[in-house]
Amino acid sequence: MSSRTANPVVRSAAWRISLWPTLAFACGTLLVFLFLHRFVASDIQRRSDAWLAGEVEVLGDVAEHTPKNALYDRVVGEVAELAGKEVPNRFMSDSRSNDSVFFLQTGADGSLRLWVGAGDSAPYLQAIQQGHILPDHPTDVHVPGYGVPFRVASMRIEDGSLIYLGLSERDQLRVLRHLRYRFILLWLLLVLLGFLIVFYTTRRMLSHVRQITEAASRIGHSDLDARVPTSDRNDEVGHLARTLNRMLDRIQSSVHQLHTITDSLAHDLRSPLTAIRGKLEMSLSAATHGEQAEPIVAAIEELDRLTEFLNTSLDVAEARADALRLSRSELDLDELLRAMIDLYEPSMFERGLRVQLHSTGTLRIRADEALIHRMVANLFDNEMKHLPASCTVTVSLRTANDEAVLTVEDDGPGFAPEVREHLFERRVKGRESSGHGLGLAFVDAVVRAHGGTVSATNRENGGARIELTLPLSTPSSEAAAQEPALARVRHNGA
Repeated sequence: MSSRTANPVVRSAAWRISLWPTLAFACGTLLVFLFLHRFVASDIQRRSDAWLAGEVEVLGDVAEHTPKNALYDRVVGEVAELAGKEVPNRFMSDSRSNDSVFFLQTGADGSLRLWVGAGDSAPYLQAIQQGHILPDHPTDVHVPGYGVPFRVASMRIEDGSLIYLGLSERDQLRVLRHLRYRFILLWLLLVLLGFLIVFYTTRRMLSHVRQITEAASRIGHSDLDARVPTSDRNDEVGHLARTLNRMLDRIQSSVHQLHTITDSLAHDLRSPLTAIRGKLEMSLSAATHGEQAEPIVAAIEELDRLTEFLNTSLDVAEARADALRLSRSELDLDELLRAMIDLYEPSMFERGLRVQLHSTGTLRIRADEALIHRMVANLFDNEMKHLPASCTVTVSLRTANDEAVLTVEDDGPGFAPEVREHLFERRVKGRESSGHGLGLAFVDAVVRAHGGTVSATNRENGGARIELTLPLSTPSSEAAAQEPALARVRHNGA
């Protein structure tokens, strides 16, 4: 059974590990840009205010020293136009007029005396009068009909009149807009490049971890002699691989010791039991009267039950320690169930029980055939021991989520309350049971050894229900079937 998952890339650990540093980098660089943007905007405004202050002072000096005659408007107007041409990086509009700078002079009563600029002076004068502009304090003024404000500086001259010099902020906003556009492009490229670099590095590093995980999964289910791949790098992944291999060495040694102990125990116990059974069979052959034969037959049956108890106890113990030795092969679960039902149906009929099979058809699993036979036999034996006459046993076989689902249910009395929470524990049985309490414990052990699950409950309308799942055969498991088996399984009948 492989640990390879089918999760998409966005759910992988490499994606999550790459995402958070990238988000932190993106947020950090965005904060730095906001600070730089604010600094650049303040510097541009400071430079604009310095230019306005210097030019409005020059215009005020010219207006103050120019005689108030017919040439006054022409001289001051030409100086104002000349100042407008000195604006650096001025964006030229479609019209030939200079619409980024205007000059306006008002009398002491607020009336217009001189206007130099594009278009009508009325909206500019109205905006200035509503803006309450103080001398030596440049202020933003919104002129009707323009989408961007004007930065306006003012100065009062000796005759009481005021002069105003306005500079459109269109060029400054254009510079900031281009700055934002270029930063966003550069920011996106840097964030994407950083994410790809971190994702590639993390995914490459985690690929070694994934290889170790897959190898460890295969080792845990089929091959204790194999080891996880190692590398020459003296990093954390290399240390992990070497640590896992040392742990696997200890596990293999412990499992080998467990197998040695159980094999020795089974051999030491089976030998005298087999010898006793042989002598009882000889005595049974020599018995001449039926009264003498009955105790011998009973003794042989008890020996068979003891042998079965011994085999089942050892299998359950090994399965609980995840050391049950399996000999996997392709197996049609539907065919096996039909054969087992044909075998048990006469005995069930004699006890007044009926058995029904509901199957969706051929279901192939990769399992130890002998253990699956014994597991199904335990389920049927359990029904025969605990069901009264006139009950029906229903066996269902279907698929769900790439698993074979086997359900055995009946319409009998169900599980006793005192054992309902401990059905799969060893030596747990009801008060009326004559068994050893290992039937369902063995079923649980076999299912767990094959990577499945098992549950047992009482039905709402009466009766017991046991449901177990086993992984279906996959192409990868079929390929694994061609590998040589590393261990044997005891093929003792239940």
